[in-house]
Order: sequence, then structure tokens, then C-alpha cells
Amino acid sequence: MSRNNAQGSRGDSVDGVPAEKVVGCGLTKLEAGASSAEAVTSGRPESGARLTLGRREMLMAGLGGAAGLVGGFAVDGAARASAQTVPDNGKRTPKHRVIDAHNHPRWIGHDGARIIEDMDASGIERTWLLSWEIPEREIDPGYYVKLPPMGVGMPLREVIDVAERYPNRFIPGTTTDPRDPHALPKLKAAVDLFRVRVFGEFKLRLRYDDPDAIRLFQYCGELGLPVVYHLDVTFPRHGVMKDWQWWYGGGIENMEAPLRLCPHTQFLGHGPGFWREISADADQDAVTYPKGKPIVGRGRILEYLDKYPNFNCDLSGGSGHTALSRNLDFTRKFLIDYQDRLFFGRDDFNNQMYDLLMSVNLPEDVLVKILAGNALRLVPV
Repeated sequence: MSRNNAQGSRGDSVDGVPAEKVVGCGLTKLEAGASSAEAVTSGRPESGARLTLGRREMLMAGLGGAAGLVGGFAVDGAARASAQTVPDNGKRTPKHRVIDAHNHPRWIGHDGARIIEDMDASGIERTWLLSWEIPEREIDPGYYVKLPPMGVGMPLREVIDVAERYPNRFIPGTTTDPRDPHALPKLKAAVDLFRVRVFGEFKLRLRYDDPDAIRLFQYCGELGLPVVYHLDVTFPRHGVMKDWQWWYGGGIENMEAPLRLCPHTQFLGHGPGFWREISADADQDAVTYPKGKPIVGRGRILEYLDKYPNFNCDLSGGSGHTALSRNLDFTRKFLIDYQDRLFFGRDDFNNQMYDLLMSVNLPEDVLVKILAGNALRLVPV
């Protein structure tokens, strides 16, 4: 998760119709019951003006219209998802099946209806909707520009509330704290009762090679849950500054033990502490987001991709975009070489990663895997 300027929230309704009235509805029902829909911006300062679409414009844009249907783009077998262009809001019309493998409920004020609007405008079929379970004492207060102030982090109840309203559009994800002696039965209950299918976002002030964390990761493998984890390291890299630091997981080297000891668990790395390791000089760089710097040698991300078949990369967030924007020639080769281990995600409500993928002229089969195929392989729908 990244920290950007906050956006205001909106209630869980579609033009006055309570969200619970549209539980499980497809695009056609949503369109038929709506007289207007407010297109959302990315939440970033550079976002353009807000755009309002009426029912006629929604139909012209392809929301529920046959012209917007993507051939062979199946949702739950018989249903079809639409991909459309919404003018002037920075979105693009995907030509491929798209799964967002990393996003959150109530992030910068996005309730269920608002996330659905954004997914429809971006042509996204489904989203892995992840919670962030964390003790309040471990949350960097800077996150409160984007987090709802009513609770702590992004609890599972927010994920389930949205996923139950729109069961065909979201795949629930959550975590438990390995320091809790009841972590395993709680996770099993989430899987059995709420159909949780992803362990994420795992983001705690805890070394991820902790024995209790490894035990929990092993259990995720038994349950068939991919693990989406976030890394934030201490700065400067080889020492701790005097001021308090909001680190999560520690350095990428702390993932070696879980990768080795949990061979049946698939791990998806994410966050500034992860993506800085695209370059071999990460330990000498005290910048959280190394922008515009050349990539030197083969960083530990490439080393671990070669060494551990259960090591994968979550492309989402400002950290993923920053890393892959440093050298586009490197990026294209990286995406092709490791096409089976890379997962498209946003961790926000913009299309910057999609646009980056489109800009480097990838082969069609590579795009198919990164945009949806790899996610569907780990979590079939």
C-alpha cells in the first residue's frame, strides 16, 4: 500500500439504491438501475477533473452494452464482462482479460459501489480484495490520509462486506498475526466461512523469517492460499536512525527461509522494500523509491526468481511502477524472462501499471499471463 492524498468517501449505494439490493448483480442490472454514475479519479494530486456519466453515456461507454463485451472474456462461465473507454479520465480500454491482484476496500474512500465503477471503467473483471490486519501501534500515522479513521487498518469485515455485495467481482483476502496463538484456526475459519482465497496483505513489524511466521506460511500452502506480503526496510539500510521507523518485514533476505521452508506456498512480493531490490546496489541506496536511477547488475529479485520457484512479483503500487520505469529496455526483458511469475495489480485506483505494460510492446502471450493468466492459475474462478 502506498500513501497518497486522500479522497472523500461515498456511501455503499448506486444512485440511491442500497448496495445490498444489487448483491451479485451483473453489469446489466447495475446499469439498468442507475441513472448516473460518478467516475472516480486515482486519488493522486495529478488526477484530472471528476467526470459524471448519465445513463445514456454509460450505455455509449459500453456498461452493459454488447459493443463493450470482450470476446471470449468469460465471467463465471456464461456471463461476460465489459471493457470500455470512459473519455478524459485517464483510463484505457483493455484488449485482454484483466485481474487486479492487489486492492483494498475503503482505500481513499472507495466503498464497494465506487470500486465497481472504477473496475468497469478500467475493464477489470475481478479484484483480489485484501485486508490489512495490524495492531494500531504498528501503523505509520501517515497512512491515515488514505485509511478510514473508524477502525484499525483495513479489517476483514470490510473485505467481506464488499465481496458479499458483489460476489462475482471480488476474491477475498485476509491475514492473521502469527504472534497470535490462535492464528491458524482463525485463518481456517476465514477460509471456511467467508471463502477467503488469498493470504494478504501481510504487513507487520515482524521479521518474516520468524518461526511463527514460517509456521503460518506453511499452513497457507496447505490451504492453497498465495501469500501477498509487503516489505519496508530500515533506512539507512545497514543501521537504524535515531528517530522511530515504520519498517515492515525487514529486508528481502528475510524471505529466504520462508521460500526454502515453504516450497508449496506461493509468495508475491510487494512494496518499497521489495522493489528496490530490482537493482544490485539496493543496499547502498538510502532512498525508499529510487526514481530515475539506472538498474545495476542483477538485483536480489532476479536472483530469487532464478533460485526459488515459489517466488513471485506483485507489480502493484507506486513501488512497482517506479521500479519498472527506471529502464524500459531492462523492464521489457524482465517482463518477458519472468512472465510466469509476475502479477498485474494496482493497489490504488489508476491505470499507471497497465499503461506501462502497454508501452513496452510485449508479446501477446506475455500480456495474457501478466494481466490475468498467472492470477487465474493461482486462484481459479
